Amino acid sequence: MNTFKTFFLMIGLTLLLMLVGDLIGNKNGMYIAFVFAMGMNLVTYWFSDKIVLRMYGAKELTEADAPQLFAIVRRLTGRANLPMPRVYMIPQESPNAFATGRDPRHAAVAVTEGLMRALTPEEVEGVLGHELGHVENRDILISTIAAGLAGAIMIIARMAGWAAMFGGYGRSDDDEGGGGNAIVMLILIIVAPLAAMLIQLAISRSREYKADVSGAELAGNPLYLANALRRLEATTARVPMQADAATAHMFIVNPLRGVLGSLFSTHPPIEKRVARLEEMAAETGRR
Repeated sequence: MNTFKTFFLMIGLTLLLMLVGDLIGNKNGMYIAFVFAMGMNLVTYWFSDKIVLRMYGAKELTEADAPQLFAIVRRLTGRANLPMPRVYMIPQESPNAFATGRDPRHAAVAVTEGLMRALTPEEVEGVLGHELGHVENRDILISTIAAGLAGAIMIIARMAGWAAMFGGYGRSDDDEGGGGNAIVMLILIIVAPLAAMLIQLAISRSREYKADVSGAELAGNPLYLANALRRLEATTARVPMQADAATAHMFIVNPLRGVLGSLFSTHPPIEKRVARLEEMAAETGRR
C-alpha cells in the first residue's frame, strides 16, 4: 500500500512540475530548473553518507568497540540478505538513529550514545531493523528524486515570481486570456511550492511506514519497534537532540520539537506508527 502511495505521489510531483512549466510557457526554463535541482540532489545523494556523518561528529566503530551492536546488525543483515553496513556512534545523549548511503553496498547505520543506554537489546533490534528497512527499500534514492522534483518546482515558481515583478510571465499578455493567465500565474507562484513541499513530506511519511513494516519483519517481532518508538518519543521530548532541520527526516523519530505541527512533519505521528505495529503483532500472534 505504501509503495503504491509513494508511486502516485511521485507521479503527482512530476505532473505538478509539468503544469508549472506549461503555465509559465518557458519549457527551457523548466528543463534547466529540473536539471539544476536534480544535479544538486544527486551530488548530495552520492556523498550523503560522508556529509551527514561528519555533520553529527559520528565515529566509525569496529566490532571490538561494540560487539553487541555488531551482533544485532549482522543478524538483521543476514535475514535481509544485505551487505554488512558500516556502523557509527553519534556522541549525543538524545536517543535516535538513522541510515544513509547511496545503495546497500555503501550503506551506513548510525546510533546515538543515548539510544544504546535508553533501549533494551530487543528494542535496539527493532530500531536497526527499521533503519536497514530504509536501506533495503532504497529510500535514500526515492527521497533524492522527490527532493529534486520539489526543488525544480520551487525554483521555477521563484523564477516566475521574479518575472512577475518585472512585468513578464513567460506567455504574452496579448495572447487570448492573457489577463486570466496572469492571475493563474500569481496563484501558482504561491501554491505550487507549498504543494510540492506537502507532497514531498507525504512521500517521507509513507517511506517511514514502509520501513516500520520492514523493520518489524526483520526483527521478528513488531512490538520490539513499537516499544522502542514509545520510549524514543518520551525520551527525546526530555532530552532534545542538536539536529539540523535539513537532516531531521533521516532519523527514526523527529529530533526537532514543536515544528509547525503534523502537517509539515517528515514523520508520521508516533501513536499511529505504534498502532500499526501493534495491529501487525496481533495478526502474527506476537506479544
